[in-house]
Amino acid sequence: MILNFSILVGRKKARKGILTFFFYLASIYDKIKTVVNSMYNYINGRIVEQNSNYIVLDCSGIGYQIHVSNPFEFELDHEEKVYVYQHITEDAETLYGFKTIDQKNLFLKLIGVKGVGPKLVLPMLATGSVSGIIDAIDRENILYLKKFPKIGDKVAKQMILDLKGKLAVSIDSSPSGGFEELVSVLEGLGYKTVDIKKILPNMDANKPIETQVKEALKLLLK
Repeated sequence: MILNFSILVGRKKARKGILTFFFYLASIYDKIKTVVNSMYNYINGRIVEQNSNYIVLDCSGIGYQIHVSNPFEFELDHEEKVYVYQHITEDAETLYGFKTIDQKNLFLKLIGVKGVGPKLVLPMLATGSVSGIIDAIDRENILYLKKFPKIGDKVAKQMILDLKGKLAVSIDSSPSGGFEELVSVLEGLGYKTVDIKKILPNMDANKPIETQVKEALKLLLK
């Protein structure tokens, strides 16, 4: 009897240990997925094909199929910089592309909302402006959000709950004049957006990004 009880206790502990291990794997899955999904920032190449919901970008002889909100905002047979996000699931690996860094930043915020995925967000970016979507979330304008396909009361309210007041700073601080990539690099190095914006009038957007970063760091260290 004592032996049987010991075996029963041992089995319960074993099951508990296995469950704990699987819960741990589940807890780190999103972190691992985020690291993998952030491999690409942008791809430079030539637009060789436009379809209803994706473009094909030729870069060094490799054709990248990139799903975008509006394929026709990219010019066919021209060199383009496409900001990308690599979405990896158990069934597929998909590249999503954006004309501007603002679109990509908003996309990443929106897909972080519970119940919202890339296929739900792309139509929002196709028919709504970045500033319009942010304004609707900040003003709790549910009617505006519901005009987008498959966005109902529940999802619209969840977007507002998760993102209200958290989007304006990152978007409003994005500078004009083609310095989006420079700002992103400098912010990644820990510099404040306010300080970065002060030096932008002294920068040349036509120079290579490596040169821009070197010159920006010199100005920031003065």
